[in-house]
Order: sequence, then structure tokens, then C-alpha cells
Amino acid sequence: MRVVLASQSPRRKTLLELIGLQFTCSPADVDENLDDMPDDPVQACMRLAVSKARAVAGMEPEALIIAADTIVVADGRVLGKPVDQADAFAMLSLLGGREHQVITAVCVLNTATGCIQTRSEITRVRFRSIQEDEIRAYIAGGEPMDKAGAYGAQGLGAVFIEHIEGCFYNVVGLPLHTLYLMLQEQGVQLLGGKVDEL
Repeated sequence: MRVVLASQSPRRKTLLELIGLQFTCSPADVDENLDDMPDDPVQACMRLAVSKARAVAGMEPEALIIAADTIVVADGRVLGKPVDQADAFAMLSLLGGREHQVITAVCVLNTATGCIQTRSEITRVRFRSIQEDEIRAYIAGGEPMDKAGAYGAQGLGAVFIEHIEGCFYNVVGLPLHTLYLMLQEQGVQLLGGKVDEL
């Protein structure tokens, strides 16, 4: 069965290529505003991932749709992608010297059967204390502007990270071990063998 990534994220595309998955891309056009979402950030993230999968499903018969959404939660505040440089500065200032959570929800939708799987992954990330001039220089490079929490763990933003507890690839935008198990449940065998239920 064809696999379709419902995303235009170059990071998610690279991660799928990393595990040797054959796929095409069909970016989902959905409103990622979290204002009207449930108070529970995991549920909000899940709802967005499902919305992305459903937005693409109608255009992709007989396919497995992979969709994901990533958010950062710090001190109870949900941080999506920054709307501008000032927003990015505020996010990074909040994250400096403290721990936050990175939550990614993954949805796999089988358009042939209508089966929808959802899972979420939470990774704890601790930033070192960072200086204002470091934040401004990082923002000037443009890296933070399309990333939840305004940083990329796979790029220059890595220099802010002091400690990670959990899946690193989740912080990049797609928890690969979780996705692998979900795909196996749908009959996609990247390595063969059986898988226990999640």
C-alpha cells in the first residue's frame, strides 16, 4: 500500500527517508491554531494530527496517511511555531535554563479500511541558561521560525540543549520507534517479524 506523508516538513521527510520508507508527500492544509483546542496539550496535539490525516485522506485512496503534530509545553504554556521574531524571542527566553516537554502526536490513517491509529510521545528537554545576544543571533539565522518552541534540536538549536530524557527524534518532529510499530500494525514490514501491541 502507498504511504503518504501529510506534511511539508523537511525534517519529517528526512526522518522517513532515514528508516528507508518509500512515500510521497501531500501537505495537509489545516488551521494549526491551538486556541480552540482542549486544555490537555496531548489531546490538542492528537486532534491536530488527526485533522491533518483526514484533510489528505480524501485525495489519497488506497493509502496509508502519516500525519503528525509537535508542540512544546513549558510551565503549562503551549508553544507552537512562532508567529514572528518577537514571539520566537519570547519562547526561547522562556525555555532558557529550564525543562520543557516536547509532545508529538502521530496519526496513521488507512484510507482503504478507514482505520485510524493515534499515539503520542513526550520527551523532556532541558535548556542551559542562554543569553539575549545568543537568542537574537539564533533568530537572525532564521532557524526558529518554522519550529514548535522556536528551536531545532537537529540544527544550531542543539547548542542550547543540556539534557534530553526520551526519544530524540520526537524532538525533531517524529518519534520513529512509535511510528515503526504503528506501521507494522498496518502490515508495513520495514524489518520483518512480529510486533507486540503498544
